Amino acid sequence: MVSAARFRHRVFTGTHLERMEQIMRQVCADFECEPAEFNGESNHVHPLVNFPPKVALSHLVNPLKGVSSRRLRTEFPGLARHYYRANKPWSGFSFAGSVGGAAVSVLRQYIQQHNRPV
Repeated sequence: MVSAARFRHRVFTGTHLERMEQIMRQVCADFECEPAEFNGESNHVHPLVNFPPKVALSHLVNPLKGVSSRRLRTEFPGLARHYYRANKPWSGFSFAGSVGGAAVSVLRQYIQQHNRPV
């Protein structure tokens, strides 16, 4: 999955990304999913999640974005200046796809190559 910050603003710091990873891990646990990798940059994130076939991808993506949005707004009120119109940090789009046949090691390597901001 790839989720971009609203207007692709460079808003996330390392602290934001660390907290976002914790939040997304909690949401994954609620869905009996396993977060395999997480990284991001100042304007987008890349969570890689192993999820069972009984979980619809859209039913996982919506809570990941929704819960992280609510908690980030509560815990980091200073982020609001970057998304003043919609009152949420995420853009309206995300890319999420299943990669059942791809090597997970290749995906992990791609995600790990992204540099977290300081």
